[in-house]
Amino acid sequence: MVYTKEFNLPTYEEITVPELNLGTAALIAGSVYYGQECLTQNDEFMLCRFEEKDPRKCLNEGKAVTACAVNFFRKMRKNCLEEFEQYSHCIDKSSRELSLYRCRNTQAVLDKCVLEKMNIERPEYGFYCKPRVHETSRPKPPGYQHLEFPDKAVPPNIDERTEARYGSRKHYTW
Repeated sequence: MVYTKEFNLPTYEEITVPELNLGTAALIAGSVYYGQECLTQNDEFMLCRFEEKDPRKCLNEGKAVTACAVNFFRKMRKNCLEEFEQYSHCIDKSSRELSLYRCRNTQAVLDKCVLEKMNIERPEYGFYCKPRVHETSRPKPPGYQHLEFPDKAVPPNIDERTEARYGSRKHYTW
């Protein structure tokens, strides 16, 4: 990739943050609770990356995500260390693919501990796949255009439906 003289890379001090030194199994074990605890920071960072189209402009949001993750796992270690370690060891040792289905008993114990001591409830299945609206105080970038669709589809009025021409299709009549 070619860069011009006007292209400025961030300094080393700007991008240095404390790292999260955890293994894959521990990150998988805490990911659901971390997602609940740091939802706003993650959404703010992803919104910034989407709107700005330049990762250098989102360094502060990225630092906030990392700081939230470090604080969350410190709280996890303080409150539910034994249950968290049992669950992450189960994930690590039960299969080569780090499957979760063999560790449901230890997951239930960790869920109970996190709910009681940290007041974080495990979200329902598919929570992170659902669309959400994120409200931000960050101004929109210059040149950002909100897309308007003048020919968008009009939802049908259910009350104005007519009966089927040849009878109902819900059941057969003999």
